Amino acid sequence: MHAGKQYSFKEVILWTRKDIYFLLLVSAIPVCCYELLDLKWLAIPWLPIALLGTAVAFVVGFKNNASYDRMWEARKIWGGIVNASRGWGMLVKDFVSTKHAVSVVSNDELKSIHRQLIYRHFAWLTALRYQLREPRTWEAIYQKHNAEYKEKFFTVDEHTNKMADALVPYLSDDEYKTALSKSNKAAQIIAMQSTHLRELLDKGLVEDFRHMELEKVLVELMNQQGASERIKNFPYPRQFATLNKWFIRIFVVLLPFGMLQEFEKFGEHLVWLSIPFSTLSSWVFTTMERIGESSESPFEGSANDVPITAMSRTIEIDLCEMIGETEIPEPLKPVNNILT
Repeated sequence: MHAGKQYSFKEVILWTRKDIYFLLLVSAIPVCCYELLDLKWLAIPWLPIALLGTAVAFVVGFKNNASYDRMWEARKIWGGIVNASRGWGMLVKDFVSTKHAVSVVSNDELKSIHRQLIYRHFAWLTALRYQLREPRTWEAIYQKHNAEYKEKFFTVDEHTNKMADALVPYLSDDEYKTALSKSNKAAQIIAMQSTHLRELLDKGLVEDFRHMELEKVLVELMNQQGASERIKNFPYPRQFATLNKWFIRIFVVLLPFGMLQEFEKFGEHLVWLSIPFSTLSSWVFTTMERIGESSESPFEGSANDVPITAMSRTIEIDLCEMIGETEIPEPLKPVNNILT
């Protein structure tokens, strides 16, 4: 996500430059035919073009609103994950104790249990963010113009490194092998947490009420995972996305024909001004469509996505400090003002 910085005009032009080239060509051809070949019949009355433009504006606005809603919902989900994670760290530290233990447990052993529960949570965060960054056929980041921008300005950790390597520091050997053998690794890690809590209950390190409270946090985390997966795996409806794109293409092709007579009214040779004005008007529509396209999948790994990698690191820092770890990871910093 762009970290508190607005896109510069240069960046926007660079991002949409191929659209601009296409729109210039589409705008120039009717004017050349109209003026140089004297094909006056090419001019279309402005009224139907204006009506079409109004309809297209509504469609584009609908898509952008829906895309923004998906983005904002994703951000709220991960805000909930941050809060639940901090709650998990607090409860693990204070609820898992030797007060009702059935056998003697040293302070070092207790700290090791705290660390195991916290680090397994880091494994869940890692597995979840890698699963959310997996490619889907409908995602815009893999289209040529977006991939080109990504390769130039930023990298996504989940696209350059492997989940298997990232999980190693957080899980025991047996847990690591079990997690990697499952299709939904994040869900299995939550299940491991629940199994461990039951074992702690049997040992008296967690009494009934505290066990229920800790399980509630795990259920909340599972709910937030499911909400994230819903957005990831159910795209903005393709019928809307496809028709939106074709409506805009029809409009930008017809727009120059509607401007021919309008600019000719101002002077004999001023019809040539329809080229830049047609291009500018069409560019606004195509750019808005592209913005909606780049916002509809908030976990794909684009510059405008929810920065789940950085948020996971923030959680890791907070929880490591809670349990008194000496080696605290550094927070992730924006690269070219982009935080992933």
